[in-house]
Amino acid sequence: MTSKKGIIGRAEFVEFPDYEISVPAKVDTGADRNSVHATRIKIIEKDGEKILRCRILKGPFVEFKDFDTVQVKSSNGETQKRFKVKLLVSVLGKRYKTSFSLTNRQKMKYPILLGKNFLRNRFLVDVSLKNISLNL
Repeated sequence: MTSKKGIIGRAEFVEFPDYEISVPAKVDTGADRNSVHATRIKIIEKDGEKILRCRILKGPFVEFKDFDTVQVKSSNGETQKRFKVKLLVSVLGKRYKTSFSLTNRQKMKYPILLGKNFLRNRFLVDVSLKNISLNL
């Protein structure tokens, strides 16, 4: 049984339903993981538990009890240790709970990067297209 994969362009608008935010994302088949723009990232202690607290996409502060750390190698070859959280994202009208590494993407054109671990078995990327989701 084969499932039909969605076709997306090199950049798409994605939604984060929990934050009621729609933002442009770069579709990057060369990147392993997703990343999301986050600032003021820190670990706090609350009721005896370690909590990750940050601002995602210039929204309000959010807290995560469930988080991890990953080593990420950037396009310039630098390795960074980043926090990783699961977020609900909507792409082409379908919702997915998936992992995002947290990093400051303020200097980047896109606040979101969708990597191949997320894209695999879900989407085919047509680099001649852009923002297909706006036409749905």
